[in-house]
Amino acid sequence: MMRKLIMAGIAMMTIAISSCSEDTTTLGDSLTGNIDKFKSVSQTFQIKTQTIMTDSVLASGLYHYLGKIKDPETGAYITSDYMTQFNILENESSAIFPSKDLIAKDDNGQPVADSCVVRIMINSCQGDSLAAMKLQICEMEEAVPNSNSYYSDFDPEELGFLRFGTNIVNQKKTYSVSDLTMRDSLRNVLRGSGYYQYITIPLTASYTDRNDVTYAGYDSSKKSGTGYGTYLLRSYYEHPEYFKNSNAFARNVCPGFYFKSIDGLGSMLEVANTQIIVYYHYTNSAGTKINSSRSFVSSEEVLQTNHVVNDKSTIKALEQIDTCTFLKTPSGLFTEVTLPIDSIKWLTKDGMSHERDTLLSAKITFQQIKNQSTLAGKLLEDPTDLLMVPRDRMYSFFENRSIPDNITTYLATYNSTQKTYTFSALTSLINNIYDTMKPHITNADGSVNLEKVETYKKAHPNWNKVVLIPVDITLTYTSSGSSTVSSIFNSMAISSVRLVGGKNSKFGKINISVMYNKNE
Repeated sequence: MMRKLIMAGIAMMTIAISSCSEDTTTLGDSLTGNIDKFKSVSQTFQIKTQTIMTDSVLASGLYHYLGKIKDPETGAYITSDYMTQFNILENESSAIFPSKDLIAKDDNGQPVADSCVVRIMINSCQGDSLAAMKLQICEMEEAVPNSNSYYSDFDPEELGFLRFGTNIVNQKKTYSVSDLTMRDSLRNVLRGSGYYQYITIPLTASYTDRNDVTYAGYDSSKKSGTGYGTYLLRSYYEHPEYFKNSNAFARNVCPGFYFKSIDGLGSMLEVANTQIIVYYHYTNSAGTKINSSRSFVSSEEVLQTNHVVNDKSTIKALEQIDTCTFLKTPSGLFTEVTLPIDSIKWLTKDGMSHERDTLLSAKITFQQIKNQSTLAGKLLEDPTDLLMVPRDRMYSFFENRSIPDNITTYLATYNSTQKTYTFSALTSLINNIYDTMKPHITNADGSVNLEKVETYKKAHPNWNKVVLIPVDITLTYTSSGSSTVSSIFNSMAISSVRLVGGKNSKFGKINISVMYNKNE
């Protein structure tokens, strides 16, 4: 029975097909209305780029830099110092040090620390790892007010934030990243995965606080003692409320330290974090002596600043080159991009206007140009991540701690194989720019009024300009392994890259590739 039904169905279908016309050109018309008819078209439009110079960038960052290096591309010297405060978790004061009854005491019955050091944890180094360098550690006189407005030209010393007249400010340390006095086995461990190389600065001298109270330093007979470590211990027991959070600690106990490069050339440290480590001992309830330590660590949650000294005259000379564009950090050169919004949206090209069309996709690829010297290629890093941000937001984006939204701001990652940075899915950016200006440039019937366009452009000179900025990012990972950008900073590494572009480009044109649904 089933077989018969199937055969009957086939017969009926054959009759139906034989009664239809073989012309299928109007098949779409019978299924859709005129408003739904479209075809996809693609076009490319040339974009304009130029190098722009920035005097400084926001001083906070993912890493901090210390040292002095000669830029092989320009011959200019770059020096970087940094300031940091130290983080304490909210309401952690009850567990920072052991009970005062248990802690070791001096002959006067006062808490005393065994030793104290400042440790600079090195994430990486640019330049010569064997170069002999010298730094100076300086105590801050007062906490720099917490703000998002400190830029890389912020100089705590020049502005009077440093505390002079104490032994800490006289602490100097000669170092090289590859410490040849260290055993090979230990040096290799510190270079391994999960370990940091570090610079240790002992704080053994006596210390006088802001109330003119002096704390004894190293005692050669006991082979222990530290003025600053003992100061931290006693401050904790006398005023635990000063340790309730980072702000209280910075205002009342430790305003922070400034690390200044004072001698040497050829090495730039990328600092992961800075620590104050207090070593002490106490006796537990069972009468056993326990040796222990407490670290106060810098982090993103507290104020940290980079102070960069760069040769502005050489940076200015690169800005004038118009046969390519530059990306150069720290606080040097960015690439400004002028988007041809008018051509993409309403002007006619190749007999087509897209005033009524729907934008499907838009993409720009920026091609790197080979470094001019082998040394520059080895020393100067290629920026890993680039931010595309509207020209008028190139500073406020970082001050507001914004995250790229793929609407007006975008990230691109360096393709080391192709030597390119590609920004895809720029449709939202283009539509956002156009939607912002549309009420000011259209007639009552929705058509574009070219006179109004010119008036709008004069009132908003950066209306179609974006800037490419090298950045450092941090990622947050989910349990499934996916990641999202959780924070973004101006890159302060020594990096430089030349891109195809410029007013008189020697290496070709840069285009934006666009695809539309063309409404008929």
